[in-house]
Amino acid sequence: MQQRIEEFLNSLQVEKGYSNNTIVAYRNDLNQFAGYLANQLHKDSWDDISQDDLVSYVNALRFEREYASATIARKVAAAKSFFHHLVSRGEIADNPCADLDSPKVRKYLPTSISKDEVELLLRAPGKGSSARCIRDCALLEILYATGMRVSEVVALDTQDVDLQDACVHCTNKSSHAKQRRIPLYARAVESLRAYLDKSRPKLLRAEEETALFLNHRGQRLTRQGLWLIIKKYVEEVGIDSSVTPHTLRHSFATHLLNGGAKVREVQELLGHANVSTTQVYKHANHEEHLREAGDEIHLRAH
Repeated sequence: MQQRIEEFLNSLQVEKGYSNNTIVAYRNDLNQFAGYLANQLHKDSWDDISQDDLVSYVNALRFEREYASATIARKVAAAKSFFHHLVSRGEIADNPCADLDSPKVRKYLPTSISKDEVELLLRAPGKGSSARCIRDCALLEILYATGMRVSEVVALDTQDVDLQDACVHCTNKSSHAKQRRIPLYARAVESLRAYLDKSRPKLLRAEEETALFLNHRGQRLTRQGLWLIIKKYVEEVGIDSSVTPHTLRHSFATHLLNGGAKVREVQELLGHANVSTTQVYKHANHEEHLREAGDEIHLRAH
């Protein structure tokens, strides 16, 4: 994938005379895009990229990285230019960006799953009793109980969890090391206690390891490892909706707002720098209610 990016950048510089600064910006944007495709979607060929993959990437930029719309529009423009180049050279048959319009960036809404689907997912690891199953129970409970970003969850150390006060201390390193205190519900506390007492000691290889969640090698669980865990249980319980690690973060916010929580409260829990980012979930809730109302009208009509 990297070779095609470099060939594209070379054509911009040689054939179109783009400046070095522009080339650097394109390289950064396209490398970030390629990294997302490889690490989050496990795709390693430009021929295999769909419009859904692009929408997923834009959603990640908007709701997980919290980039401004102008920045997202620039990154989308870089991707569109790149895919146009690949099509024009006959390197791919179809352009996945053909119907992706940059001005629509603001309209992409975070996707969540229902409370019933969340419950199915949270209970899935409980069918086993191995160290990994106990860990996975705690991991899924933490994701949904706190709405933390995947990067924040895998960065947690054991000292960040306070079971006595039923809370977790989360540091968002991208926001000037700002820390927030997030309360835990009882089941999340129980799952964490079981993990720390019974499972983590079995996974631990080095006493000096501080990471809260460990993989089978006794090292800090990675983002990719977390994604594979979620994917496994989603397939096991048969959830048809598209579920990524951040789906539980989106569901956490959506369900809180549906339950009457204030936008400012949810903003604080999610660690959003701007309340406008959190308000997107209210729009998502509104659309969800409209769909439910439409389904009810349809049922009554029949």
